[in-house]
Amino acid sequence: MNESLSENYARGGFNRSLSPGARPALLVIDFVKAYLEKSSPLYAGVEQARADCQTLLEASRNAGIPIVHTNVVYQKGGRDGGVFFRKVPALGCFEAGAHPELAAFAEGLEPRAGETVISKQYASAFFATSLASTLTALGVDTVLIAGLSTSGCVRASAVDCCQHGFIPVVVREAVGDRAPGPHEANLFDLQAKYAEVKSLADVLGYLSALPASR
Repeated sequence: MNESLSENYARGGFNRSLSPGARPALLVIDFVKAYLEKSSPLYAGVEQARADCQTLLEASRNAGIPIVHTNVVYQKGGRDGGVFFRKVPALGCFEAGAHPELAAFAEGLEPRAGETVISKQYASAFFATSLASTLTALGVDTVLIAGLSTSGCVRASAVDCCQHGFIPVVVREAVGDRAPGPHEANLFDLQAKYAEVKSLADVLGYLSALPASR
């Protein structure tokens, strides 16, 4: 049977749409210099995603929605990173004090006063952090997701976002990965099963249409 991937997924009942709610927040995942400096083992060539994420961040600030940033921080030796730290040696970039120039937030994406910063040790921004409680306390129903990397922390966070009862909206241009294959495959699968993958233009339109009295 010469069935396309899209036809296969449609036959399985995937790709139903979720409607974003009226109380979104922006989650910017791990957009730090380690992914932008060519000397870094984590360099991913995501300069355009950084620029598009900056556009999204500014629009979210203008819309007055809650903004959460995450980074990755390990104690010296990485013991608090467990198996994940052992599996990916490049995570040593984020050992406390080891490479502060790589662990710093990317230029133009630095958190501002009043924006929440959550430090994590594993892929998902929700795993063993206060993120779900913070979003719930703020009355958030939808999470706009940007950051790095699509096949890793973005995917894990989007799946957990769904599992915590928030509508995940992955902003296509504002996420990135070190290779196009994993990037596109994960966006396809997220759209099919767990999230809405929306263009930056669509999300900017959504933000501009939110009620002014937020």
